[in-house]
Amino acid sequence: MQSTSVGENAPVPGEQALQTTVALEGDSTSISDARRHAADFLTYVQTVYGLPVSQRAMDVTRLVVSELVTNSLKYAPGPVLLDVRVIGDVVEVVVWDCDPVLPVARAADVGRVGQHGLEIVMAVAQGFEVRREPVGKRITVRLSLFDDSGGP
Repeated sequence: MQSTSVGENAPVPGEQALQTTVALEGDSTSISDARRHAADFLTYVQTVYGLPVSQRAMDVTRLVVSELVTNSLKYAPGPVLLDVRVIGDVVEVVVWDCDPVLPVARAADVGRVGQHGLEIVMAVAQGFEVRREPVGKRITVRLSLFDDSGGP
């Protein structure tokens, strides 16, 4: 399942949102498919709508998608939904899964191997929100379309 739409989920009245959604079934290619889907959507937004998408935004979006989808597939039975939205100068990555348990970032531990994904996501995000849904949970991460210098 995949769709791309314009004008949905705009948080500010009159502000246009571009969005794509894909359902992931949890097979061995789901994580790479999710990364590719997000990158293809940002390329589409750049090419068709002329919105500047920095290389950093592209890389960080793929990283965030990879970490969130990996966690959902690891801990939640069933399908995972991935939404990628561009609203103004922000990329929103939204991942829904059916597990109601909310993720918690662990305390920093340089000796720990693995389980740093949520820490990484929170470090690169401009916004991070986790909400329990009637079924499962929804994680929303907001990223800048621009690099740290303020331009594309």
